[in-house]
Amino acid sequence: WLMSDNMHHQWLLLAACFWVIFMFMVASKFITLTFKDPDGYGAKQEPLILTAVTKVEEVHVPEEKRWPEEFQPTGKAFSGNLIRQPLVHMERLELLRNVCRDTALRNLSHTAVSKFVLDRIFVCDKHKILFCQTPKVGNTQWKKVLIVLNGAFSSIEEIPENIVHDHEKNGLPRLSSFTDAEIKKRLNLYFKFFIVRDPFERLISAFKDKFVHNPRFEPWYRHEIAPGIIRKYRRNRTETRGLQFEDFVRYLGDPNHRWLDVQFGDHIIHWVTYVELCAPCEITYSVIGHHETLEDDAPYILKAAGIDHLVSYPTIPPGITVYNKTKVERYFSGISKRDIRRLYARFEGDFKLFGYREPDFLLN
Repeated sequence: WLMSDNMHHQWLLLAACFWVIFMFMVASKFITLTFKDPDGYGAKQEPLILTAVTKVEEVHVPEEKRWPEEFQPTGKAFSGNLIRQPLVHMERLELLRNVCRDTALRNLSHTAVSKFVLDRIFVCDKHKILFCQTPKVGNTQWKKVLIVLNGAFSSIEEIPENIVHDHEKNGLPRLSSFTDAEIKKRLNLYFKFFIVRDPFERLISAFKDKFVHNPRFEPWYRHEIAPGIIRKYRRNRTETRGLQFEDFVRYLGDPNHRWLDVQFGDHIIHWVTYVELCAPCEITYSVIGHHETLEDDAPYILKAAGIDHLVSYPTIPPGITVYNKTKVERYFSGISKRDIRRLYARFEGDFKLFGYREPDFLLN
């Protein structure tokens, strides 16, 4: 009986040993799988991230895709999402190409690459960059960036404000100053970009800047251009105030506005369409930035152009790029639907090419 009891204990001990060994093997396997070499884990994960970024260039967005959700004029849809940034810009360019192919909008989306367009494009030969100026969309800051890159000043802070727009002193050549062969070469090889914003908000900015505040002391806007618009478009002849936004809208929406534009000369660049300024369907741009998402777009443009290590875009004051729907609605509240529709008809190409929604107050 004693021998039998000893045998029983030995078998229990042996079974316990086998159980411990078995559990040790399972635990060891678990540890091996869970705490694998971090370099090996990283090597497996990294290609997934790289593929997600580099494959962006191969993304094709179908023509029938709907865009309103992606291109809200609020400037917040893509804030801070660096991995998504390249896809955003590819979608913008794809949208542009699709609208350019729309024959129904051809008259609103196409223009000749004339001297007027070439005068709007500034050149940085040193870094092979072309920048098309679209006034009232923060272009002063981009000019400062190019001035530094061209070597006229060593930093943005050193540039006097009165030099930025003095094209004889700021060291920014226009594309129109080159020969036809040189122009073609630069258009084919250089990095090209421009910035847009909600078209109606841009018109409000132009009106305030040139006819209300006039901070650069340009008297011709108030004393020559404003009276010309008032004589032609003011309905209430007893009204003696200066140019009103309603007069401005009626002038811009008139299909026969060009006879006044000729008299006003290049001053009209502050309110003509993006199509007329930059010929986006004729020139293949590398990037189109949006004023509403400039906090993300500016660093992306600098990086895409390969100059992010040389210069930074000036600090953007908080909230300055946000689309102000209330302001836009307030300015258009006293204007007839007929005049607003005529205005939209002229700028429809800008709305469609760059993904901006038709204003709600025009739909109601």
